Amino acid sequence: MAYPIMFNPFFLCMSLSILLIYLPVHHAVNGGFSVKLIRQNSTNALSQRLMDTTQANSYAYLGNYLLELSVGTPPVNIYGILDSGSALIWTQCVPCDNCYKQLDPLFDPKKSSTYKNISCKSDKCHLIYSGACSAQNSCDYSYGYADSSITQGALASETITFKSSTGQPIKVNNIIFGCGHNNTGVFNDHEMGIIGLGRGPTSLISQISSRFGGKKFSQCLVPFHTDISISSKMSFGKGSEVLGVGVVSTPLVNKDDGPLYFVTLLGISVEDTRFEISNNPDSVPKGNMFIDSGTPPTILPQQLYDQVFDEVRKRVPMNPVTDDPQLGPQLCYRTSTNLKGPMITMHFEGADIKLTPIQTFIPPKDGVFCLAFTNTSNGDPGTLGNFAQSNFLIGYDLEKDVVSFKPTDCTK
Repeated sequence: MAYPIMFNPFFLCMSLSILLIYLPVHHAVNGGFSVKLIRQNSTNALSQRLMDTTQANSYAYLGNYLLELSVGTPPVNIYGILDSGSALIWTQCVPCDNCYKQLDPLFDPKKSSTYKNISCKSDKCHLIYSGACSAQNSCDYSYGYADSSITQGALASETITFKSSTGQPIKVNNIIFGCGHNNTGVFNDHEMGIIGLGRGPTSLISQISSRFGGKKFSQCLVPFHTDISISSKMSFGKGSEVLGVGVVSTPLVNKDDGPLYFVTLLGISVEDTRFEISNNPDSVPKGNMFIDSGTPPTILPQQLYDQVFDEVRKRVPMNPVTDDPQLGPQLCYRTSTNLKGPMITMHFEGADIKLTPIQTFIPPKDGVFCLAFTNTSNGDPGTLGNFAQSNFLIGYDLEKDVVSFKPTDCTK
């Protein structure tokens, strides 16, 4: 769900910006899920620090990851796509004149005592490009994505309630979010909206960082096709650092004011055969790939993709599927068990990420496994998709501009 595209509802014109779950709790040295929260109303500085843990359940479903948040007063659970490639939190709301079908009830702002429309005269209305005035002088928004999905509605503020390890609710007030009244696109009926986790000021991370001790978070995505009943956790703020044996880190590259988390890919190895982005390491463009939890496949430049495709095909001692038009040009194999493919290593600046077949081959249908890579041929940056991110504890430290990876069984 990267590349948000913002629309001005008055001019009906499109402006493309440069853009557009997890584990049981452990102490930071074992994975970075311990969060120290500071209660704002405490009078004792020492008692402000609570060894508590902020919890937000997440689930894998049909190639996306759903983050569970409790919104409003009384709290109502919503399940939005976990998207590090965008910067708006939104959910489908009553009334919904043109919305996609969802299983759970739509969020009804009239039933929440903490819901507030944002005035179009407020600075908050202009935190997203498309903020504009409605007939009632409230802030309307329109926000689009590269897959042609669009949400339109009222920009508002609400209370979001997280769960804590002690069983106590952790309420965060005045979170800016989109109450979507007109939403279309590529959504399934479990997805109630999108939880933007990118760099922008309206993302979840940006809005809660000052309350949780820093602009940091960590995630651990379960593998594709993990049963939706198996949840995992996400961590925010101080204590979410990914530390310990096996951790590798690479710099985040600030290329523009957009929400994306850019990193620099130097090359890829298939077992012991390495392919470089450039024969001259000094000429590799900085920030040539971004990490996106809302995009399933990993997207590579055409030449690098062709090299990886051909080498993987050589290394798998099976005949690829060639008689299934539904699979298109993908590299796929028929097997009744998990495919035993080659190890693929992504060489980032300062960090080698080793991908096993569970991260590089996905089953689009029973008995078939396909290489979870595709290509871009128009010079756009590559994408590290969510299939490749699975079974890594990944920590983003936006204050130090670094992202860290630690191999982890995210189902445990």
